[in-house]
Formats: sequence, C-alpha cells, structure tokens
Amino acid sequence: MVKYPTGSLTPYAKENNKPFSLQNKNKHKKAKSSVNFSDRGMTLEQQINESNKFYLIQDIAVVHKKPTPVQIVKVDYPKRSRAVIKEAYFRQASTTDYNGVYKGFYLDFEAKETRNKASFPLKNFHEHQIVHLDKCLKQKGICFTIIKFVSLNRYFVTPASFIINAWNQIDKSSVTLDEIIQNSYEIKSGYRPTLPYLDVIDKFILDRN
Repeated sequence: MVKYPTGSLTPYAKENNKPFSLQNKNKHKKAKSSVNFSDRGMTLEQQINESNKFYLIQDIAVVHKKPTPVQIVKVDYPKRSRAVIKEAYFRQASTTDYNGVYKGFYLDFEAKETRNKASFPLKNFHEHQIVHLDKCLKQKGICFTIIKFVSLNRYFVTPASFIINAWNQIDKSSVTLDEIIQNSYEIKSGYRPTLPYLDVIDKFILDRN
C-alpha cells in the first residue's frame, strides 16, 4: 500500500495468472466504479480531486493536492480507538493547492472560487502564492489557476502570468470577468473527468512548441 499526500491509500495490483486482457477488463471496471464523476453540489476542490483520480487511474497524469503543514500540540483520546485533535497550528504558509507531472511537464496551480458575477478579487491570492508561482514559471513549469464563478457556473483556466501581472499593479484590486475571458480558456464540467482541465494544458504545451 502507498500513502499519498491526500491521505488516500492506493493499492498496487498483485500479479496473478489471469490473461492480460481479462486483467485489464477487470481493472477498468474497478476504476470506473471507484470514481464518482458527478459534480452536483461539489466544491471546486472536490471537482479537481475527482478529476485527478480519473487522470491517475487512466495513467494520464499524476497530480495531487499538496498537504497543509500543521503542527499538532494537543490531542485527546476519548476512546482508545479514536483520537481527537484539540489544538493545532500551521507550521508555515502553504504555497499553491496542487502540483504534479503531465507529459513530462511540471504542473503547479491554485484553485479559487468566487460568488461575484462580474469580477474576481485579487485578495483571494496571498503574496507567498504569487511569489511561488513566479518562481515556478522561471523554472519553466506550467503554472495556472482554475477559477470558478460559482453563481455563473463557469470555469476558467487562467495562466499564472496573467494573475501575477494583475497582482503587481498597485491600483488594481480585482480582474473583471471580461478580462478573465480574454486571457483564459473556459472549460465545462462534465463526465470522466469531472473537470477536463488538462485539455487546456495541451494547448499550453503546443504554444511552447
């Protein structure tokens, strides 16, 4: 068993004497039933997590949510079989939400939601996140943000360079929906995967080539 940063346990298939085609068939059935592809009532983070499960199972990409560094200082044990964390604090500021690898490219990105209908507040980003994305870009990583306008049910994959440039403008506190439309790729929620953001990353890769 391998424990990933999300805390989930992913079993490796054991070798057996079944024909290769039958093994693949059974594996496909198991993979299909283990992922919930419905996005009804899901947060953006849940949609991305489900998409990442699909990409991982299908050997398309390896992308995980970064664990948040937390220092536990007090734990109660009301039962011998269960522990309850009573006090904890963040050991350091986290960077971005997700990272991974796709087609040999390093991915690093943030997921943001807003209920605004006409603009996205830049205060949703922290300075250390902007600095981190900028440093990853300098190392040729593919960096972006997935922005969800909750009230509009619209999703955008926005290059990190656009967000960084907007953030660095002193008199700018938000970016309008029109600006995001002009500088992003819009994607639709769907089925297998729930949020097909890697379709946009293919376009980023083509632009580099």
